Amino acid sequence: MGLFDRFRSPSPEGRHRTEDAPTEPTGYQQTASRLHAFNRYEIKYFVDELKVPELRRELSARMDSDPFSPLGGYPVTSLYYDTPDLRFYWEKIEGLKFRRKLRLRLYGLPEECTDETPVQIEIKQRVNRVTQKRRIALPYGVTQRWLNGREEFECHPTQRSFVNEVTTLIGNLDLRPVVTTGYLREAFVGREADLGLRVTIDHKVHGRDRDFHFASGAENRFTLPPKLAVVELKANERVPYWATDLTARLNMSVIRVSKYCQSIEAFGMAPRSRSGSPELVLPTGYDDRAPADVLDNSVRTAS
Repeated sequence: MGLFDRFRSPSPEGRHRTEDAPTEPTGYQQTASRLHAFNRYEIKYFVDELKVPELRRELSARMDSDPFSPLGGYPVTSLYYDTPDLRFYWEKIEGLKFRRKLRLRLYGLPEECTDETPVQIEIKQRVNRVTQKRRIALPYGVTQRWLNGREEFECHPTQRSFVNEVTTLIGNLDLRPVVTTGYLREAFVGREADLGLRVTIDHKVHGRDRDFHFASGAENRFTLPPKLAVVELKANERVPYWATDLTARLNMSVIRVSKYCQSIEAFGMAPRSRSGSPELVLPTGYDDRAPADVLDNSVRTAS
């Protein structure tokens, strides 16, 4: 059984519409619809997979599992768009205080993606230390004709300003698909005094640089060492003391890592910056990237 085989599409029960998602997301797809626009502070860490059970126990004692996340997590696949000269990549590498990127995101099994599957079109931008996200949900087939075919389409009135912004970005910057990233995500949400807190654990980060249809079944490769998971602490205003204390006890060092940039570098599409901020510093004992021949059958068709 592959890594994602146990995460099948949930039953139709519990489906609902959101103002910005005229499609009908289900299960973990609802998480994206409910979090369609927000500002957040984000802190990232690496954690050895051997320490994840302890981290999971500690988080479960103080937080709730995301109600739309199945036991064990859910697969996430993102397709990133960039300019021919990788403008968004270099904005991240050079540490610009204002930067953004455009991506298409699927919550669910890639091999089950059809033209009718709801996906998220998202602009993620950074303003100083604050992360801002704006997204809408559309059927996958519509996004392909829009983003790749430059075709106009009828959308819900509440989506129009966002659609116009994305259309302008694509046209003015000549954006095109560049790489995918994929991983299995566990999510926890804060309760009581920590309601604004969200913690995610991403396992087996991988990607590819071709065959971009989500259900193409093309091979992937690890873009980060599979023995490392990426942990993100996301807070609206502050990260509670107990959370930072936990990361210290588990020897989790703050990192600056972008899964998108890791995919770009893993496939040799751009050298690392010599003048800007370092993109990634791995813990002692780990190679700085997964070797080209490291493939896992469980992720070959995962994105």
